[in-house]
Amino acid sequence: MPRESLQARASRTQQIIAGLRRAYPDAHCELNYSTPLELLIATILSAQCTDKQVNIVTAELFKKYRRAEDFAIATQAQLEADVRRIGFFRNKAKNIRACCQKLIERHGGEVPRTMDDLHALAGVGRKTANVVLGNAFNLNVGVVVDTHVARVSQRLGLTRATTPEKIEPELMKLVPQPEWALFSHWLIWHGRRRCSAR
Repeated sequence: MPRESLQARASRTQQIIAGLRRAYPDAHCELNYSTPLELLIATILSAQCTDKQVNIVTAELFKKYRRAEDFAIATQAQLEADVRRIGFFRNKAKNIRACCQKLIERHGGEVPRTMDDLHALAGVGRKTANVVLGNAFNLNVGVVVDTHVARVSQRLGLTRATTPEKIEPELMKLVPQPEWALFSHWLIWHGRRRCSAR
């Protein structure tokens, strides 16, 4: 079967977007947060873990830790105890403390608004940075590629790539930039609600 041209795929992507928009008009980030810092912490915790599980933990965590300083001065043992229900909790606690220390040193405790500044923080990869930029600041710098986005975009024939590093630039060529953050939410909602991995 001949490979579809980029133009044909882009046109098909527009039809897919129209269908997803109709199916999931309320699609949004399902992590609970009220500040950019809370979203950053929740996203670090969400790696290889469900949003539901993260929301259970952060409900208490965000009452106890309100600013970057609160996380930075917590002891490793203390923070580990507070996020123990989450997979890889030791490593995540270590990254959150280091991340918040760097936020204080370099950004006055505020979450930065650029990919490079976010990427330089402990525990923050491109996916986490995209989540924060797209949802906390409404900046479409890239497309979040999690397991649902990877699986569903492959199944829809939008990419044959298998790694987030290769899938993201392919999706960025197909999806209009103002919809990059939303497109991820639509695919994640579709992956969770209808298009199972089986």
